Amino acid sequence: MKKTGQLISIVIPVYNCSAFIKELHNRLTKTLSSFCNDYEIIFINDGSPQNEWEIISEIAQMDKRVKGINFTKNFGQHYAITAGLSYASGDWFVVMDGDLQDPPEEIVNLFAETSKGYDLVYARRMRRKDTFLKVMTAKLFYLTLKYLSGIKMDSKIANFGIYSKKVAEEFNKMNEFSRSFPSLIQYLGFNYGTIDIEHQRRPDNNTSYTYFKMFSLAGNILLSNSNKPLKITIVIGFIMSALSFLFAAYNVIAKLMGFIPVQGYTSTIFSIWFVGGLILFIFGIMGLYIGKIFDQVKKRQLYVISDKVNI
Repeated sequence: MKKTGQLISIVIPVYNCSAFIKELHNRLTKTLSSFCNDYEIIFINDGSPQNEWEIISEIAQMDKRVKGINFTKNFGQHYAITAGLSYASGDWFVVMDGDLQDPPEEIVNLFAETSKGYDLVYARRMRRKDTFLKVMTAKLFYLTLKYLSGIKMDSKIANFGIYSKKVAEEFNKMNEFSRSFPSLIQYLGFNYGTIDIEHQRRPDNNTSYTYFKMFSLAGNILLSNSNKPLKITIVIGFIMSALSFLFAAYNVIAKLMGFIPVQGYTSTIFSIWFVGGLILFIFGIMGLYIGKIFDQVKKRQLYVISDKVNI
């Protein structure tokens, strides 16, 4: 492949990845040097409890093409990606994880695919090297997301991909407090392509994405991209009202005809508990939306940076 003169920016959020950063840097350097003359690698330390920042600073002193951003605390992967894209200056931007599950060598193929006129190219993981439970929960989440929001997302596609400068510029204009990089990118509507890659297993078989974090992210994505849960509560409320009216009519008729000499205790208690639980459920859904509004109107910064290197 003929070397390109365009600047390639690699954006890598890191959390509990200290054991992989040096190997990732070496593989990236080898790969990027093979097809481009100018590149930069931006590591964003997302408040990791490990020594990522010390390693990033050490590498940046030896390689000026490496830039580092250090958060004051753990703000989240998607906020780290946002910071990286804000400080990157490339013509093309590659977003990838820092745990070696996204093979750096595939960047060559991602960039080659952009020659077909795509504004972005996703890496599609044909055989995910994750646990069975994680794969199945991901599929369930994307099916739920598709139903509730109408957003069609492939469970085999995550953050790993290459994005043009205009895609990054439009992404940086969005200041939603609840952030999900893939869903925000899809909202922009740019034309995209995909290539199939071999997903790698994380060397230590651990993950920084606990199931609690996954469910929290899933809730943020659903609430940020759809008001369908609110519409569903209206339908549920209407159905319950209709059933309550029919049940009341039945009791009146049964009472007049002498079928119910004494009112039933069980049905009364059941109705109270069921309707009370339903009301709390609906109020809970509304509360979640109000909470998101509250977070947004505060207009706080999305992240706080304590240190930067080579920026």
